[in-house]
Amino acid sequence: MASTQQVRSAQHDYDFDCLVFIGRFQPPHLGHLAVIHEALKRARQVIVLVGSAWQARSLRNPWRFDERQAMLRGCFDEEDNQRLDIEPLLDALYNDDVWVRDVQRKVRDVASPQHGRLPRTGLIGASRGQSSYYLSLFPQWESVSVPLVEGISASQIRERLFRSHSSAGDYLSTGAAHDLPPSVHTALGTFADEEPFQRLIEEQQLLEQYRSAWAEAPYPPIFVTVNAVVVQSGHVLLVKRTAAPGKGLLALPGGFINPHERLLDACLRELRERLRLKVPEPVLKGSLRGQRLFDEPHRSWRGRTLAEAFYFALRPEQQLPQLKPAKGGDHARWVALADLEPESLFEDHFFIIQNFLGLPADFGGS
Repeated sequence: MASTQQVRSAQHDYDFDCLVFIGRFQPPHLGHLAVIHEALKRARQVIVLVGSAWQARSLRNPWRFDERQAMLRGCFDEEDNQRLDIEPLLDALYNDDVWVRDVQRKVRDVASPQHGRLPRTGLIGASRGQSSYYLSLFPQWESVSVPLVEGISASQIRERLFRSHSSAGDYLSTGAAHDLPPSVHTALGTFADEEPFQRLIEEQQLLEQYRSAWAEAPYPPIFVTVNAVVVQSGHVLLVKRTAAPGKGLLALPGGFINPHERLLDACLRELRERLRLKVPEPVLKGSLRGQRLFDEPHRSWRGRTLAEAFYFALRPEQQLPQLKPAKGGDHARWVALADLEPESLFEDHFFIIQNFLGLPADFGGS
């Protein structure tokens, strides 16, 4: 006997076999739902690609993929959920080609062929949203534009939630959260009672203190930092952060430059003073294989922060160089490249490593 979905699909003359909607959904809101509802009206199958998957929790990415997936599923009935495929998508901040390939592969693997032919596929998004940028990267797909739902902003929702416990409670309990679907509202209320929420509140308060210190500056500050990507024998040198933001996460060695310091000198100083890396400076300089400026506007919680990263490829040896952190320095360690996970690294540091080493962008699971 044909299922209800098969009968409906046979009776419904859809414009598309498949429509693709890409977003971060941090968190899902009524604007996102308007796009998905329109996609369900016009396509037999809807693929929702959830960006910033496998990222460490932060003020910009508070919820993991599985949490966002559950929130989205809760907004639709069983019949609609049968036509929804919700898949994780890893960012590739400094390589559009890697990101485009990942999107293409996801859609290719998930989209269902119809009667032995390739599915008619489109990319759907809200007008004046990021969809116009996405469209330029996928000329092989048709575009569908949905009117933007005015007055709804995921960044404003996050700001209201993480300003303080009281502001989060007011937002969720007084009806002010009118831009959230009921299932998302419930999920956020539960999240507000969990330990990760408390850590994000602390990071938001720290960020406000940071901003207030620069409030009187005549122009928005732009910070310059350096990072070292030191690799030997299939391992990369990382430090474990001991304080917020990103407490407990792994990070590349580095820091702010001094006023009268060249960038490479600042990088070498960080390795020498904070980590006491047992490699002579001439050897380090001779091992330099590349450098690049990393300038994604949202890469750092501090605001506009530029990072110049230096890639040192040390000669393979049976023993990895010793590390002896200075007093007050970071807890350094050598980490096997196979053990690197984006969600365990601070800010965009996984993508910086990926840029120099060409690490794959594919991760299993959800």
